[in-house]
Amino acid sequence: MCKRITVKIGSNVLTRKDGTLDVTRMSALVDQVVELNRRGTEVILVSSGAVASGRSELRDTPGTLSSVAARQLFSAVGQAKLMNRYFDLFRGNGSICGQVLTTKEFFSTRTHYRNQKRCMDVMLENGVVPIVNENDTISLTELMFTDNDELSGLVAKMMNADKLIILSNIDGIFDGDPADPESRVIREVLPETENLKDCIQATKSQFGRGGMLTKCSIARHIAAEGIEVVIANGKVEDILLSLIENPAGTLSTRFVPTPGSKSAKKDSTKRAVTILSELAKSLQTGKPTSIYSDGIVGVSGEFFKDEVVRVITPDGSQIGVGKVLCSSEEVARLMNTPEHQKIIHYDYLFLD
Repeated sequence: MCKRITVKIGSNVLTRKDGTLDVTRMSALVDQVVELNRRGTEVILVSSGAVASGRSELRDTPGTLSSVAARQLFSAVGQAKLMNRYFDLFRGNGSICGQVLTTKEFFSTRTHYRNQKRCMDVMLENGVVPIVNENDTISLTELMFTDNDELSGLVAKMMNADKLIILSNIDGIFDGDPADPESRVIREVLPETENLKDCIQATKSQFGRGGMLTKCSIARHIAAEGIEVVIANGKVEDILLSLIENPAGTLSTRFVPTPGSKSAKKDSTKRAVTILSELAKSLQTGKPTSIYSDGIVGVSGEFFKDEVVRVITPDGSQIGVGKVLCSSEEVARLMNTPEHQKIIHYDYLFLD
């Protein structure tokens, strides 16, 4: 039995075709979460559905609204509606839930990261089920999570979950078009499994922002961190209980975690940025030089804004340490783009 799991519930699981909340499905999932709690498994929910729920209440909004403004409006209304429903359903089962709204920035700075982790820890310690969602009312497009799949992965890592379950409206990752009767669900993805992109349809869901390609990418990343990930159909009866009681016999796609990765991430000596050899030579001349994203070719370990990390060359040699201006996830994103963003200012770079 898992001690702690994170469960992401997609918009297409929680909403009907007309965009209204599927209260029957919500009730069934809440029943399962409460039962898992009774059996000793802590559950953190990452729930979509707020924007879709708000949109169903505000069908007559003007078409002149920008996409960001519309999302903020729908979320403000839908989040209240969604959480009220969750609260009533949990209370009806003799349990209590609470809301945690977050943004991508909260995973980039140590203070915000610790605060939201501490909040969820104290909720779990007191028997309250955390229900997490992105705060779309204040998020801007360029600062938003890819979707709640990405958010659920970050929450699973932050809370040291044993398993991440991503509930969608299909049974898992297929080896072809899911609409093709000849296609079959890929039951297991090993760390060394070849690229699955050829098997995945790059379409997005009706009400959510993500698609199966995103789910697969995030699942592989989280599994590489040492956390098991399962993609399954949230509309199947008692799916959560089945995945815990009989994982091998429940139709789903399981991403096998990389052995030992979970503890390895906690080793602070692994926090480092790898810079171009040419940049390393320039730094060693003594000329004041900052490190920019386009001079970085690798990121190791997990770190946050304002933390001190090692600065190494491609051959693994350390040339110094420096205080970073953004998190490891942001550095990894920036180094694969043409952006020229400062990562370590020369005033906070100390060479060996």
